[in-house]
Amino acid sequence: MEKHTESIVKFQNISKVFPGVKALDGVSFDIKKGEIHALLGENGAGKSTLLNTLHGVNNVYEGTVEIKGRKVSYKNANEAIQDGIVKIHQEVSLIPELTVGQNIALGHEPRKGMFIDYKKLHQEANAILSKMKCSFKSEDIAGTLSTGEMQMIAIAKGLYHNAQLISFDEPTASLSNQEVRTLFSIINDLKENGITILYVSHRLDEVFDICDRATVLRDGKHIETFNIKDVNREQLIKKMVGRDVSAYAVRTKPSPKTNQKVLEVEDLSVKGVFEDVSFHLHKGEILGFAGLVGSKRTDVVRAIFGAEQKSGGTVKINGVTVNIKSPKQGVQLGIGLIPENRKTQGFIKYFDNANNVGLTKMEKFTKFGLLNHTKKMENCNYYIDEINLKPSDPHYMTSHLSGGNQQKVVIAKWLSSDAEILILDEPTKGVDVGAKAEIYRVLEELLEKGKSIIVVSSELPEVLGLSDRIIVMREGRKVKEFENHNLTEEDILQYAMGVNSDVKNEGI
Repeated sequence: MEKHTESIVKFQNISKVFPGVKALDGVSFDIKKGEIHALLGENGAGKSTLLNTLHGVNNVYEGTVEIKGRKVSYKNANEAIQDGIVKIHQEVSLIPELTVGQNIALGHEPRKGMFIDYKKLHQEANAILSKMKCSFKSEDIAGTLSTGEMQMIAIAKGLYHNAQLISFDEPTASLSNQEVRTLFSIINDLKENGITILYVSHRLDEVFDICDRATVLRDGKHIETFNIKDVNREQLIKKMVGRDVSAYAVRTKPSPKTNQKVLEVEDLSVKGVFEDVSFHLHKGEILGFAGLVGSKRTDVVRAIFGAEQKSGGTVKINGVTVNIKSPKQGVQLGIGLIPENRKTQGFIKYFDNANNVGLTKMEKFTKFGLLNHTKKMENCNYYIDEINLKPSDPHYMTSHLSGGNQQKVVIAKWLSSDAEILILDEPTKGVDVGAKAEIYRVLEELLEKGKSIIVVSSELPEVLGLSDRIIVMREGRKVKEFENHNLTEEDILQYAMGVNSDVKNEGI
């Protein structure tokens, strides 16, 4: 690894207080020019607040920020961009109707007299896209591109403004494996050209793959800055959470799985999406669904819940055939679906914790059209204790919680519904390792209470660590079912990727 000596950014005693929360507490460290520097920590550790301070979003704070030895205090994000400090957001925001070039130059278009010089705009944008080895052109319409390609536009926008430092916040959360490889190649090219990268991710494999150094924050404090090559995974996690926590899911209790089938699915199909999917779920078990992006796992569980209309097949709950045509029917029949996108589908952002947790149970709090707020609060307080929510305040706005705690609220919402079958789609996506361990603990306690669980996850260690059985899907079809005894990631992947060779431990 090339040795970086010159600092591009210095944080000195940065503190930031929000009402009731000290988000940053005397944070000091530096970022070297031309390095890839990871910013790590649990949800709520202060990473986002520090990024917002660097990029001019938080402009009221204690302490100083220096860029290349010069003290700065940006009034807004645009000032930071003009100074070459650019942030690539997790969810890239573009105007889909405009061209790629128009999005890249938006607000800073070259002009010829009173008019925009589109020829120059597209030349400049195409020069940047060419350097980045992008397959699309400045003249293409932005809305026709994939998520990964849209992220490339955001990077190109930074380069258009002569970025010196680019920060990435969970950049791979919505990308396919191929798009991740492309992104990493571009990040390494940026580094070779002397551009500094600040990289925020919960995916530790990525940190070890591409980062030079890392800084760990915990509870708003700077814990340590170190060379990535000097630590292993276990040491890194311990620094992040302050205790030993496995990065992977681990079952700590014997499986309470019984022979009773609570859910039976036979030849379930949604025309043009997936077809002839059959499986069953036992009482007290966790059934894992594995597969690559596009395998249609999410579509299968949504069809069971009634969120998508099936075109064929049968579903039985406790031996009785049901025809679920809506999520409301699914809830009435004792099914809960914790969706992949918690922010848009999991909770209502204008509600506090008490209202979000009680969403599936409002009729039980209502009599003669009047809502009993005392019962609603008691319900929320009970589940706050069950899931170890932080902060444990029923009146706290759910949208203001960290990602891991938001996910706990969504889980509590479905626990509140008395659902017997819980389906969790990417239950720990964007959740830090500490919150993951707590979510895994909650799942095991649910099994002990007689619940049955389906887990859809793109993280193979999670599927392998949690599941009693595993179903592998590929391109809308179930291709394999395993009993989970000493399975490895390779066992799963060769079916998920379409390799047809004998695998040990074949399921029933």
